[in-house]
Amino acid sequence: MTVMTFVYLIGGLVLLVVGAEVLVRGAARLAAQFGIPPLIIGLTVVAFGTSAPETAVSVQAALEGTGDIAIGNVVGSNIANVLLILGLSALVAPLLVSRQLIRLDVPLMIGASLVTWALAMDGSLSRLDGVLLFGAVIAYTAFLIISSRKDKAAANGDEFAEEFGLHEAPKPYAWAINLALLVVGLVLLVGGSNFLVEGAVTLAKALGLSELVIGLTVIAIGTSLPELATSMIAAFKGERDIAVGNVVGSNLFNLLCVLGLASLVSPLPINVSTNALAFDFPVMIAVAVACLPIFFAGYCIKRWEGALFVGYYAIYTAWLIMHSTDAPGLALFSQAMIWFVLPLTAITLLVIGGQAWRNQR
Repeated sequence: MTVMTFVYLIGGLVLLVVGAEVLVRGAARLAAQFGIPPLIIGLTVVAFGTSAPETAVSVQAALEGTGDIAIGNVVGSNIANVLLILGLSALVAPLLVSRQLIRLDVPLMIGASLVTWALAMDGSLSRLDGVLLFGAVIAYTAFLIISSRKDKAAANGDEFAEEFGLHEAPKPYAWAINLALLVVGLVLLVGGSNFLVEGAVTLAKALGLSELVIGLTVIAIGTSLPELATSMIAAFKGERDIAVGNVVGSNLFNLLCVLGLASLVSPLPINVSTNALAFDFPVMIAVAVACLPIFFAGYCIKRWEGALFVGYYAIYTAWLIMHSTDAPGLALFSQAMIWFVLPLTAITLLVIGGQAWRNQR
């Protein structure tokens, strides 16, 4: 491992974040010039844009045959989005949860997690699996667009319009500038994903960690930086419902769009390790399911629940590293998780869910 390994990692992350921002702004303004309403731009262009780093990295990893990085990136990002990003955002300010998220989007996130796990149970994600996943994201996007057209409230549309300057009168040759931004964003994403994947593989080999663990931790957090920035800024601004919607929407796109597209372009089926199937996928699903009682209890994520999320992410990351390096205290740590942490968590969720159900009656 050399200094260039860290240059590749840091440089790749910077290029991914900057590329995603440039791509979203260029695409949003270009779409507005063609008369697409701001709300629809927010639901489609912005949603795809925040998942652009995960898409670039997973597609690049699939093309290079490093399936563990492609899988670890998506699964790890989904876990980090809920536990780390929502947790940190809730510490800034308690987060509001809209009823639509609980009725529709969170159940869809749980369903997409279960379907992806089921498709991967044979040890790989084939091109046919990719067609199913990518077809689902097209259907979901179409549903969002149709629903948004029926919604007469313009608040969200104004919000996206203000954020991306969509109400401003277009300047001469603005279409060329916005098209250039879009192209530059794509180039930065491709370059950043190349650097990040190469640096991550080198780091994994040097530290004796598996590519799956690097994908679940370093790459997952790195590619989730746009979501982290969006949710934290939204929490600081008081737009606390957006912080939650951003994470849930991103998780859906990661599973359906990112893994779907990666499976489609991969020359061979993407291998899914037994460790990912036996541990990481179930953790991702458990985290998604845990959202329901917490979100349902008062339609709010409280600060103490945010602290709990962050604590669980620290425990999950510690277990990954200890398991990968065969650390001496692994057995004791695992026993504490099985006999204390997990039962206590289950009891807490049942109590929260029960109280929320009684309050709704």
